[in-house]
Parts: sequence; structure tokens; C-alpha cells
Amino acid sequence: MMKLAQRIQSSMLGASLLAAGLPAWAVTDSVGGPAIRQLNFQTPVTPIATQIYSLHTLMLVICLVIFVAVFGVMFYSILKHRKSLGHKSATFHESTTVEIAWTIIPFLIVIGMALPATKTVVAMKDTSNADLTIKATGMQWKWGYDYLKGEGEGISFLSNLSTPREQVNDPSKPKNNEYLLEVDNDVVVPVNKKVRIVTTANDVIHAWAIPAFGVKQDAIPGFVRDTWFKAEKVGIYRGQCSELCGKEHAFMPIVVNVLSAEDYTKWVDGKKKEMASKADDPNKVYTVDELKQRGEKVYAANCVACHQASGKGVPGAFPALDGDAVVNGPRPAQINILLNGKNAMPAWKGVLSDTEIASVITYTRNNWSNHAAENIVQPTEILAARK
Repeated sequence: MMKLAQRIQSSMLGASLLAAGLPAWAVTDSVGGPAIRQLNFQTPVTPIATQIYSLHTLMLVICLVIFVAVFGVMFYSILKHRKSLGHKSATFHESTTVEIAWTIIPFLIVIGMALPATKTVVAMKDTSNADLTIKATGMQWKWGYDYLKGEGEGISFLSNLSTPREQVNDPSKPKNNEYLLEVDNDVVVPVNKKVRIVTTANDVIHAWAIPAFGVKQDAIPGFVRDTWFKAEKVGIYRGQCSELCGKEHAFMPIVVNVLSAEDYTKWVDGKKKEMASKADDPNKVYTVDELKQRGEKVYAANCVACHQASGKGVPGAFPALDGDAVVNGPRPAQINILLNGKNAMPAWKGVLSDTEIASVITYTRNNWSNHAAENIVQPTEILAARK
């Protein structure tokens, strides 16, 4: 239904663009995502998704048989026993045979549907003996991933929507097939390996879902849930947050890149080298310009969704940073809010490094109309505030 709604929305958008004199773009199948005129599930690539697909087909067949049988008997009775043919209505009120029949037959139907469904549900919950364990943390509005166990242990990164904001805000901008379904950092896993996904959230309820995997698991603040998949085909697979989580809910895509065992090992080695090269020394002293340049990137990736690129915020939801008393006031107050959160503002101490928090604070204190007297924050201050 979600895929059909997306395609209907695309068609309506195209019609509205033409009516407004704006260009419309041809939509083709998304790689690993929704397909044109797709009415059924996405092609399954995991054992669980295959079972779900088969169960869905079985249930439809059972419903169709019941529909044909019930309405067939009803219309036969209406036509063959109508008054014009001389038939008279029966005068009995109860029939033991009928009572037994319409109790036993539905019971057998329910059992026939419940047994295979129960088998699949039990299999969906069996996350034991996983080859790889990844924690997926939902946050407004991105995903954080930590490789906890197996090959790649220690890898950690954030995954943000990579569709340019000008495409989102300007209907005249061309859209590609992966519009709102593309990220800057894919989740990378090996093919034919059991991958356990541990879900949680640091603000509101989210949901980690990949249709082709047959996976949908809520990510709840303060709770740890888990699910699993074993992709049997190399490729790119796309999903989205499937729990209404705020105004940017539509901008939380999930992309999983399934690689061969050899390519996955190469990715792990490359990712660890990349992380090592980007590791920051919290004791390093930066200039204002260095922190502002770094902070602008951190702000664009993590803050612009709520506070806007202009720093004006969202009235009634998120405060403006441009001219804000906290941003222009003493440093400790702003440091405390970024580390520990406040109201709708999430805590960033477990997401961003000391250098990233210091740089984004410095950026906000020196941007727009802000000219804070204490205009620079060093990573050592963030490190000290964590203790």
C-alpha cells in the first residue's frame, strides 16, 4: 500500500506540475525500492520475506475460496428457491447440523491459517546464532549504526538523507528515482549471513523497515528490540522509518548494501581506516575559522532539519538560533543543552564527538546575526562537561 501511495502521489505531482506549467519527470523503478505499477510485495530476498510472501498469497486464496463458496451458495439459493418457482420458506428455527457445520468449518479454516503463520512469526523472532550484530538507533531524523559483534565490530556512523534540500523544497527541481530513498552512508552487510538488528531510539518511537527483507521493527526510547535478516542476493535494498515520528518522518530512509564476503571484508578494512583517519584529538586547540568550517558541515547534517539553514527555527516547535539568548550567552548553558538535550532537543553526547559539538556551537555563535562575546568553544570544554 505504501508503494502504491507513493506512485499515486508521484502521478498527482506530475499532473500538478504540468498544470502549473512546470516540467514533469518520468518515473522508473527504484533500485531496491518501489517499482512502477507494483501491486504486490517487493521481490523477497530473505527466507522470512519469502515465507511472508507465500503466507500472503495463501491467505488471499483462502479468502477468495470463502468468498466464492459463500456467495455461490447464496446466489444459488436465491435463484433456485425463489417464490416464483413455487418454493415456500422453511419454518424451522434451529438446525443442529447447520450449527455444527458453521462452527467446525471456520475453526478448521482458522487453524489452517494460524499454523503456517505461527511458524513464520516464531522464525521472525529467532535472532540467535547471528553472524553479525548491528545496533540501529533512530533519532529525529536520521539513523545511527553501531556494529556490535562479528566482522566489522567497532564500526560506527550516522546515516542521513542525501537528497538535496533544494529538491525537497522546490518542486521545479528534477527528482531522481531514489528521491527521498537515498542516504550518505549505507548499512553494509555480507550476503548469506544472518544479521541481527538491535533497535532503540534516543527521542521518540521510530521503526526500522526493509520491505524486501520482510523486516519491520519498532525502535523505542529506553527499550531494546531486535530482529534479523539473511539476504540471499547481492544488491541495494531500500526502506524507510515506518513509525510517524515528527515533521521530518518522510526523510528517514534506510539503505542496505549487500556485498559478497570478499567485498564486505574490503569495505570493513576501508571503513576502519577511514574512521581512524577522522579520529579527533579532543586536546587539540582549533582556530575560530577551523571550528566554523567544521561546524557548518555538522549543522547541515544534524541541525538544519529543525532549526533551518537560516537559523530561524520552526515557530511553535523549534526555537530560532539566530539571535537566541542561549547562543549569545555564556558557553556552559549551550554546551549543556547540546550534551543532554532539552524539551524537543535530543541529547547529542552519544551521537557527536567532542570536536563536532564544539565546532557546531562555535558555528552558531558566529553565524547569522549572532556575535557572542564568548565566540569559541574548544573540544576540551566539551570533554570536561561530559564528566
